[in-house]
Amino acid sequence: MKKTLITGACGFIGSHFTEYLVEQGHSVIAFDRYNSNNDHSWLNNSKYKDDIEFILGDIRDFDSVFHTMKKCFSCFHLAALIGIPYSYISPLGYLKTNVEGTYNILESSKILNIDQVIITSTSETYGTAKYTPIDENHPLLAQSPYAASKIAADQLSLSYYRSFNLPIKIVRPFNVYGPRQSNRAIIPTIINQCLSESKYIELGNINPTRDFTYVKDTCNAIEEVFKSDNFIGEISNIGSGKDISINLLSEKINKIIGTDKKIKYDKDRKRPNKSEVDRLVCDFNKISSFCNWTPNITLEDGLNKTIDWFKLNKKDNLDFSYHV
Repeated sequence: MKKTLITGACGFIGSHFTEYLVEQGHSVIAFDRYNSNNDHSWLNNSKYKDDIEFILGDIRDFDSVFHTMKKCFSCFHLAALIGIPYSYISPLGYLKTNVEGTYNILESSKILNIDQVIITSTSETYGTAKYTPIDENHPLLAQSPYAASKIAADQLSLSYYRSFNLPIKIVRPFNVYGPRQSNRAIIPTIINQCLSESKYIELGNINPTRDFTYVKDTCNAIEEVFKSDNFIGEISNIGSGKDISINLLSEKINKIIGTDKKIKYDKDRKRPNKSEVDRLVCDFNKISSFCNWTPNITLEDGLNKTIDWFKLNKKDNLDFSYHV
């Protein structure tokens, strides 16, 4: 039986989405970066592990991707380098993984006549909001090498739709959060510092605002796009429609945990001035209109779920930068 491929399946969003699709009855191949320990990171202890076929390879290697996709009828491409600070250090690594990796998915899909390809983008492609809420027609602005690599991957994907009629769909999540997220992300950063013995929460710029969506809502939205014919050759935002500043987010997490830690400025956590994205807030009217999708989990409920997970799994929150 033909299967559904998920790249970056062992990372934060990828592992949640892999389990979500298995729950929905899909037959899944989980593709992730090769390692000598045959480690499946967040899916190592999944209750669905026996229901998942694992293939470890390299998204940057065409042969690895093509061989895996021979077994599949559809693909969810989530594999990416995602850390913005590291993109300042190694822009080429982001081009090779995010652009060349996407090319490998697209070209393999074209040759193999894959039924459907879902490409995962990011709200960072919009840069600081020119208007709010941000819809899919908002101008694109690369304020980091990471954002530039994702814009290039998105445009390459759209070119394959227009040039070869490849049935691609692009989903553009805003800030996703939840259990298993890397400490590099802002919500785990604040949570773990609140749970630590430190007297302060060390942060960079606390004024930018972000639109946060709980990971399960994001998984549901991606599947809804997959099930609808309305999104072929289209980009679809996924978000909550509400933004919150990093300062207020810190206060909210402090309150839930029961701490009262003050913020201490850390210049090493601050982006270069021209690279800082000041505001992101999602207009999800497109996906809501076509799929009747809306987020179900409030920020308060999502933060409570996430904090509970970090309390239980503090020592296990490893940093898997190659996944999504």
